[in-house]
Amino acid sequence: MNTFIVAFTGHRSYQHEVAVELDNSIVELYNEGARTFRVGMAEGFDLAAAEAIIRLRSTHDDIRLEAYIPYPTFANNFSATNAIRYGAIIAQCDSVTYAMSGYHSSVFMLRNDMLVDGASVVVAWWNGSRSGTGYTVGRARSNKSRIVNLYPQAQLEITF
Repeated sequence: MNTFIVAFTGHRSYQHEVAVELDNSIVELYNEGARTFRVGMAEGFDLAAAEAIIRLRSTHDDIRLEAYIPYPTFANNFSATNAIRYGAIIAQCDSVTYAMSGYHSSVFMLRNDMLVDGASVVVAWWNGSRSGTGYTVGRARSNKSRIVNLYPQAQLEITF
């Protein structure tokens, strides 16, 4: 079986609207051969995706979870609840990669590039807006990655 990498990108406003679909897409991708899953660790969709991957990994020990984080103090301004979630996820990651050692105006684009470069599939929760998620979906399209958008009104047309 050929294994491949899956990356996740989505809005911070995600409130578990498509939790079942997220879980199902991860299982389907695992069944297709995905073994490495990358998350950007932002509040919202990223943390939810990481938790879904960890749930699947409880019964599939060949799953690798990789965190791609903009800079080491990125989570300092998270809500208390999300800071706890973040710490629990980081403790279960197989690798943690920081885009930069500190904040810079380009750090989020760099992290997003690192996240999707080399990924065969990108699972998104993107509403079609010009945003970091939109940028990442655009990068994935440029890379010819397969994109699975779980947003209820799927938007995959993007122009920059």
